[in-house]
Amino acid sequence: MTLLDVMNLDDKYREMTQTPVRRLVLRLAVPTMLSMMVTSFYNVVDAAFVGHLSTEATAGIGVSFSYMLAVNAFGFFFGHGSGNYISRELGARRRATASMMASVGFFTPLFFSLCLVLAFVFNLPALARLPGATPEVVPYATDYLRYIVLATPFMMTSLTLNNQLRLQGNARLGTIGLVSGAVLNIGFDALFIVGLKMGVAGASLATAISQFICWMLLLWGTSRPESVHISLRNFRPSGRAYYEILMGGLPSLCRQLFNCTGAICLNYAAARYAAPGSVASTVAAFTVVSRTMTFAYSFMLGINQGFQPVAGFNYGARLYDRVRKAYLFAMTFSSLLLLTVAGVIFGLAPHIISAYRDEDPMLLDLGIRVLRYQCLTFGLVAIPVTTNMLFQVIRMPIRSTLLSIGRQGLFFIPALFILPHLMGLQGVMVTQPVADVATFLFSLPFIRWILSRLKAQAAER
Repeated sequence: MTLLDVMNLDDKYREMTQTPVRRLVLRLAVPTMLSMMVTSFYNVVDAAFVGHLSTEATAGIGVSFSYMLAVNAFGFFFGHGSGNYISRELGARRRATASMMASVGFFTPLFFSLCLVLAFVFNLPALARLPGATPEVVPYATDYLRYIVLATPFMMTSLTLNNQLRLQGNARLGTIGLVSGAVLNIGFDALFIVGLKMGVAGASLATAISQFICWMLLLWGTSRPESVHISLRNFRPSGRAYYEILMGGLPSLCRQLFNCTGAICLNYAAARYAAPGSVASTVAAFTVVSRTMTFAYSFMLGINQGFQPVAGFNYGARLYDRVRKAYLFAMTFSSLLLLTVAGVIFGLAPHIISAYRDEDPMLLDLGIRVLRYQCLTFGLVAIPVTTNMLFQVIRMPIRSTLLSIGRQGLFFIPALFILPHLMGLQGVMVTQPVADVATFLFSLPFIRWILSRLKAQAAER
């Protein structure tokens, strides 16, 4: 590490531990919110471009999204697992171990993702059928998965790099990579789908190329003086390193895997309880609602991702009162933000759904109703998510994992088996709101406990 690198990291330490908490959280949240919004928006645009091809094409990218969620799960696992450790080590001024963890956290998912490519690239139809693609949807899902599978190493390690940069307090560098990739993806969608008439395969190729460019930009971000550098020389895997990744990344892995499992179960439930002859329209309706709510979710996620490095740095520096203030501010601000976003989406629901595909009246009617149901409880989502992120960054993996699996694992998936049995398709429609209310109530004892603990630690300090 050069003298310039040390000076830059010293400046970063002072910024993270001395800047007023609210200002610091918002400063770090703005670029992360921007990157999350743009990244989620390109998924919306992707679905909108494909939606004008056919209802079956929309359903095809919907079931393919489960594979992308699984890839994201491991990207977040290694990114959060290594990044949370890096954040605490920088707060404690242990830079050598932070650098070692950055390299282990990057190269391990790179090798792992290459194995996934070899496992799936020659068996795409089976991969398409796994998340619930019906026979008429399988060809579209296969076309979409073709380039997505080849781009798996770039998709997985881009998430790892972005989270490492963000948890160092360098969210701006991560934003440059993610936003550039998302904007290029939208441009490539127009070129390949509309210009070259490549259909669903064009959407897949657009995503693959933009993910590679995003990956290159994020690698450049890790070479900057203010960042912890990644090199093969520092790739020193050990049981201790992987234990720390497991402790810091397990909540993210569980959350994302349950999101993936929930999406698969939702596809099957939508197909099972759909009216005769409307399976593709029903699956497509839930697909467009999922893309829309993922975009809305990114507003809150950006705030909390700006909060995480503040909590990690200051917890490592034993400044517990700053951690408590940042937590309360992030939880309040993100909740108010989600309430506002939910109100806007509720009012604009007909226009939002018709932007995907207005030629299918059944998709339009069902999509509007499902979207509005989810808006009713969306404001409650931020509170358990902020609490989960705090537990994760300060290395309380059991509590963090319980909260991370709550929304989809403990409540959504069981409700998806119970409510449709009692209410039919209406039960499928209300499952997510019911899960959101249950998750909020489940998080309240955790909130009370951590506030008391941080207050006691600050008093002892």
